[in-house]
Amino acid sequence: MNLKDKIAIVTGSSKGIGLQTAKLLLEKGVKVAGWSRSGTRLNNPNFISVKGDVGDSNSVLAAYGETIQHFGEEISILVNNAGLGFEGDLEHFTEDKWHLMFRTNVDSIFYCSKLVIPNMKALEEGHIINISSIAGTNGIAGMAGYCGTKHAVRGISQSMFKELRNYGIKVSTIYPGSTNTRFFDDFNSVSAHENMMRPEDIALTIVQMLESSANYLPVDIEVRPLQPKGKQ
Repeated sequence: MNLKDKIAIVTGSSKGIGLQTAKLLLEKGVKVAGWSRSGTRLNNPNFISVKGDVGDSNSVLAAYGETIQHFGEEISILVNNAGLGFEGDLEHFTEDKWHLMFRTNVDSIFYCSKLVIPNMKALEEGHIINISSIAGTNGIAGMAGYCGTKHAVRGISQSMFKELRNYGIKVSTIYPGSTNTRFFDDFNSVSAHENMMRPEDIALTIVQMLESSANYLPVDIEVRPLQPKGKQ
């Protein structure tokens, strides 16, 4: 896809992978709506910050309305990046944290994607990128809830790409390993460190997928740090 002047929505844009993706898309000439709960600080005439909770359907509808009012309806790119995680064994895990993770990590993909798909079909062009995790490919002790959400992202994405490919719409999923972001701020077992991947590199992978030729469909991309414990 030629990215110049395309319209994109990036969820979870206030930090980490979402923020770096928004920055790189702007460098490519994309008009970007950054959706986040806290707002996104980017000073660029092609960027708008839209506040909202992607885990709430009414909030998503309001964010979408604000986006199309500003940029128009021809949204070609959706990066479903918003996500959060909590650690804890299943036996003692709270219902509030469980449901918050599923609303943010899983329900958001349903709410956001269903709004952009009709116009992508009309354009016969579009690319939806869902951010899962290597936790969506295996189980991790103490993270059953988070792994459950990311396995759900994988299953939803696999179905989406099969539903939409014949309409000229791509659906890709990226599975990052440990990344140096604020994701680990509330974890006791691990903290972000310099041997983790940089969010900038994951953003570059996302943009490379978006720039791929029309008949090239990257479905699943798994990325990991080369030396997660540093040089031995």
